[in-house]
Amino acid sequence: MKVFDLACEHDHRFEGWFGSTQAFDEQLERGFVECPVCASRAVRRMPSAPRLNLSSAPEPQGQSGRDMERKKGEKGEAVAAAMPTPQQLQALWMKMARHLAENTEDVGERFADEARRIHYNEAPERGIRGVATREQRAELEEEGIDVFSFPLPAAAKETLQ
Repeated sequence: MKVFDLACEHDHRFEGWFGSTQAFDEQLERGFVECPVCASRAVRRMPSAPRLNLSSAPEPQGQSGRDMERKKGEKGEAVAAAMPTPQQLQALWMKMARHLAENTEDVGERFADEARRIHYNEAPERGIRGVATREQRAELEEEGIDVFSFPLPAAAKETLQ
């Protein structure tokens, strides 16, 4: 089994597992490899270091070098840097996308109509998601109906193993 570090054209980073390098190349060429965040199929392999199990010693505990960046607090003590890494931001974004997918009803193209029905108490109040045009969003906002756009990748709608 080969594990590759991958990135899409938008620099979303993720990992892919393939039977061989040839299997990866074939799947990439056929358009089967896509970014779990934005569904882009413009994917490339990133450099990665091999992991070798040379002993039965446990892996060192702690954080990576990037996570260990420190700055001095007011009293001179070391405190963790507040800025999350791009990987942490991507993981949080995916967590939020999955939460939205699991806790809202997909009403698809009927989004604007269903949002109005809920707003005017013609339908039960619940979280919904779907598709609306820019004009439909503007009309909903003029009526006092709060909406926000959040691109939901296909990967967030599926259970990942």
